[in-house]
Amino acid sequence: MDTLSEFVSDYPDFPKEGILFKDIMPILASPKMFSEVVENMASSEIVKKAEAIIAIESRGFIFGSAIAIKAAKPLITARKPGKLPGDLVKKNYTLEYGESSLEIQRSALKSFSDFVIVDDLLATGGTAECVIKLLNKCKKRAIGISIVIELSALKARKRINIPIDSQVAY
Repeated sequence: MDTLSEFVSDYPDFPKEGILFKDIMPILASPKMFSEVVENMASSEIVKKAEAIIAIESRGFIFGSAIAIKAAKPLITARKPGKLPGDLVKKNYTLEYGESSLEIQRSALKSFSDFVIVDDLLATGGTAECVIKLLNKCKKRAIGISIVIELSALKARKRINIPIDSQVAY
């Protein structure tokens, strides 16, 4: 059986010098591996306990939507500014190589209290921490993070004080 790490490609110095980009596209190109990853993530205790899934733009949408279908959970998106209509909650954050912000529709959060955050990669934890703070701002709770790749050397687990389920760690 193939291992997940065989389906992750490395791109040094992308998107800028000094960054080793971990590319999940080979996972998506393999229906068998993609299905296995989604199955593993959807069956995790974190996903089972959550009322809804929050997928982070943009690669988190790929996994989050598949997991939402498999786990029969509502899907909510955390998007970059200017992509969502309505009353939004917004938070700025820093990441490994810059600054950004995320927005979530308040109405999408209304019916739920406990959420799992889904994304493709966890590096320093800045993006996930942003979503946690967005939820806290709305008196909601992130009960865990489900990710495909964790860059352990960047120590996001020290920054984030909720359970993290990763499929592969480097």
